[in-house]
Parts: sequence; C-alpha cells; structure tokens
Amino acid sequence: MIKIMLSITLSMTISLLLMVICSTISKKSKNNREKMTPFECGFDPKSSSRMPFSMQFFMVAMMFLIFDVEIVIILPTIKMIQMSELYMWFIVTSTFIIILMMGLYHEWKNGILEWSN
Repeated sequence: MIKIMLSITLSMTISLLLMVICSTISKKSKNNREKMTPFECGFDPKSSSRMPFSMQFFMVAMMFLIFDVEIVIILPTIKMIQMSELYMWFIVTSTFIIILMMGLYHEWKNGILEWSN
C-alpha cells in the first residue's frame, strides 16, 4: 500500500512540477504583436477574411494531390512485373492510366485547367 501511495504522490509531484515549469517558460510577450499574429499562406491576417480565394491555386493543389497519389499507386506495379504475368500487369496498369487520362480530359473539357477567363 505504501508503494502505491508513494508512486501516486511521486507522479503527481512530477506532473505539477512540469506544469509549473511549462507555464513559466511559455510566458508570452505582449510587446511583439507582429510575431504573435498567425501566418496564413501569405495572406495578411489583419485584412478582411472574406477575400475571394483563387480557384486556380486550389485546382493546382488538387491536381498535385491526385497525381501524387497516382505515383504512389503506380510505383508498386513496377515490382509486380516480377511477381505476375506480363499480360495481366499490362491490362491493370493500362486501365489505371486510362481512367486517369479520362479524368484529365474531363477537367480540360470543363475548362478547369484554364488560367485566365
């Protein structure tokens, strides 16, 4: 029973000590207001937050994510050449690339890839 009480007391003491040290170290200075403002992707945090967002930036980010995931999916298929039949590997990889090309054509047809109106 004494060991349990000792371990509880010790853990509470260490926790309180760490909280006190953390609160004293993290005191924020009110003098440096510019450093305390959040940085949001190049936008001025003191201006209006209702500014229009560039859809081209959003679409470039989405296309990067799509093609990044595509590379992650295609890279293991290179290793699969050794483990499967070449004909089956060719069918699966070709189907995957055709689906991606159809999506790219759809974006192009809808004018998403246009940079100016």
